[in-house]
Amino acid sequence: MSDFLFRGKLSELDPDVFALTQLEAERQARKLILIPSESQAPLAVRDAMGSAFQNIYAEGYPDEGMRQMPEDDILDYAARLANYRRNSDPRYYKGVEYADIVESLACRRASEAFAANGYKPEQIYVNVQALSGAPANNAVYQALIPLGETILGLNLLHGGHLSHGSSVNRSGKWFKAVHYTIDADERLDYDAIRALAVEHKPKLIIAGYSSYSWVPDWKKFREIADEVGAYFLADISHLGGLVAAGVIPSPIGHAHVVMSTTHKSLDGPRGAVLMTFRRAGRDLQTGADRPVQEIAGADDQERDRDGRPIPKARIARPVRRDGLSHAQRGLHVQTIKNAVAMADQFQKRGLRVPFGGTDCHMLNVDCTSVVGEDGTALSGDQAARILDSRGSSSTATPSLATKTRSIPLASASARRGSPSAASTRRRRASWRTSWRTCCWLA
Repeated sequence: MSDFLFRGKLSELDPDVFALTQLEAERQARKLILIPSESQAPLAVRDAMGSAFQNIYAEGYPDEGMRQMPEDDILDYAARLANYRRNSDPRYYKGVEYADIVESLACRRASEAFAANGYKPEQIYVNVQALSGAPANNAVYQALIPLGETILGLNLLHGGHLSHGSSVNRSGKWFKAVHYTIDADERLDYDAIRALAVEHKPKLIIAGYSSYSWVPDWKKFREIADEVGAYFLADISHLGGLVAAGVIPSPIGHAHVVMSTTHKSLDGPRGAVLMTFRRAGRDLQTGADRPVQEIAGADDQERDRDGRPIPKARIARPVRRDGLSHAQRGLHVQTIKNAVAMADQFQKRGLRVPFGGTDCHMLNVDCTSVVGEDGTALSGDQAARILDSRGSSSTATPSLATKTRSIPLASASARRGSPSAASTRRRRASWRTSWRTCCWLA
């Protein structure tokens, strides 16, 4: 056929790449995946990612009024297309009438999924264009505070994230980063956090973590932020699905800005959403859009990366509407049960669990509690590699230090999480292989 290149199947056009996709699918089905930042995107999401929206540019935004409409109005194609013909939209490229609809639909469904604490969907302003969590965080910094100002976040070695002011990340290079830490009991000390905030007067305070395994007290963080006149960013990249399902407390209404990735516990396509609130002031709503579109990157390639957001990812984001369903809530309840059960079993078998346990989807195992006959401690990377060879994927994390315990930055812990396994409907009995392997290591 003359159009074989465009209509041929991947298996026909490139058998090698097709074979790799099948091998990867088989690997994911075969292994017990315990990486807390990974989940299983449903086939419907993956189908949406391969739609014709792949072919277009859609730089800019839909009409703001459309982004705030109820879903039935957004899906009134006759009205939306008539308005597009008459008034166009703020985008630079044309031919985006359906992209406007799908992006507005994604915004509306996100606001419905996260509405909580007395806030209605109409009061939540959503941006769905960020390509991942770190660029979304940087968009918040750029929107709300001048370069060189002070930000306050959790130390990376105590469970924080690189984009919360680490010296090797742009957030730590462009802003003066002050870090709070866990205390001797391996928990957040809110009095100590408040004291740091009063001393350093940060313009932005960040809560929400990469490996700290307890849900923050959003209300206390907002009280601290209000006391020192700071903005409060809740980074729920890991917790988004649990928050939307209502199985853990929500930062909606407490934080000035909430950021969640869509590909972790939300089980969606790769990307991130930013949420601000009408009660928080219009400066946050309008300020959040431009940095997402034209985030100040390290180079032109970085600016271009968010300057031309990917429509195919936006088409896939509203597909995850089942986050509102009873079944999805049950899935996230099971996610937490699995993580708590796993932490309990590790502790019973003599392995140290940093932070003392978990009340969310992830936990850590201190691999240095496994010591060989020559006195050499196991590293997190070694443990992750051994577990992977035994059919269970996890990830190593940097040193987890306390005021009385500090380990060199050679990945002392293995970080584990339950979203992927829970989304494939594995129950607590499925963790036995992982527990037995860890006991064998000990």
